[in-house]
Amino acid sequence: MPPNTAAWLPSPRADLVVEPAAMHEPGAGEILIRSRAIAVNPLDDVKQWTGNLMYRWLGYPAVLGEDVAGEVAAVGPGVTRFAVGDRVAAYAVGMERGRRHEAEGAFQLYVVVREDLATPLPDGLPFERAVVLPLAVSTAATALFQDDQLALRSPTAQARPTGKTVVVWGGSTSVGSNAIQLAVAAGYRVIATASAHSEARVRELGAHLVVDRHDPGAVDAVVAGIGEDPLVGVVAIGTGSGDAAVRIAAAGGARRVALLSPPVAFTTLPRRGGPSVAFLRTMARIGLSQLATQVRARAHGVTARFVWGSSLMSNDVGPMLWRDYLPAALAAGRHICAPDPEIVGEGLESIQHALNLLHDGVSARKLVVRL
Repeated sequence: MPPNTAAWLPSPRADLVVEPAAMHEPGAGEILIRSRAIAVNPLDDVKQWTGNLMYRWLGYPAVLGEDVAGEVAAVGPGVTRFAVGDRVAAYAVGMERGRRHEAEGAFQLYVVVREDLATPLPDGLPFERAVVLPLAVSTAATALFQDDQLALRSPTAQARPTGKTVVVWGGSTSVGSNAIQLAVAAGYRVIATASAHSEARVRELGAHLVVDRHDPGAVDAVVAGIGEDPLVGVVAIGTGSGDAAVRIAAAGGARRVALLSPPVAFTTLPRRGGPSVAFLRTMARIGLSQLATQVRARAHGVTARFVWGSSLMSNDVGPMLWRDYLPAALAAGRHICAPDPEIVGEGLESIQHALNLLHDGVSARKLVVRL
């Protein structure tokens, strides 16, 4: 195998630097992937932009990245699901606490991943399309199925209708696109919000009703669409979505809201260290907005909890998704890799460009770098 190379974050708020990296061996229950495509996520942007505001346990230099697709280059002891040469997509968890940070970050040519957070890919599914899945589908599954979130029943190949409704606020996002499909595969009726130009795509993913999220009456339209069906919960995706989700849950009689986004974007903070008026103003807005959402939720008997997508690696949601659901669903074409990828460069040197584009704003697509 050729030497390993990584796109390193050398220090807080610095640009990525492509330099040599160690070739790490997979441990028990792990596989080594030769990366062919990676995708960038808001978590990567937040970590780079805000320094140690999040992921304080990551030292420097650090290897970021969660989404990877490629071929298995080596397998660790006890691995039974994969062999060298298999085509896979996987959720790299190197940024999480307690992991081998340098070995398990996705922004490198050779990435160590957990066997139970990987899926085989059908021969006709390109790496560039499959790589949009890992973090987004994991986060969606955590929100929908984890016991302390919406606690829905698991998806199956032929799910019986439950007669119950789930609302996905932010249906055209990466997480929303997967949440819609997973909820439908579990037998739930889905109402989603999206912009007008994304409505057709969101319906293709399985949403029964799509409401324009820019409509001032969007909350009322969603509540009206729920009708007489029991509402089991709301997934809130997008800056400021929490308050709308809680109002929908309260009006529809649901008791759970899964929160995936802060009330104010962290990327509005200045890209520099130390206190500033902008930092204090942003943090105050986040705190006050979150407090108001929680007060409203408690007043209506609604539990609103933030979702941490990697928590599925410590419970039964992980194997349910990555072992029991995704391989067969991808092979049969039941689960679509969405949103669509936009290839923005070739090689590790292009990852910083992808992060810059992501920071400037991306809608209904996933930025992908081909290796």
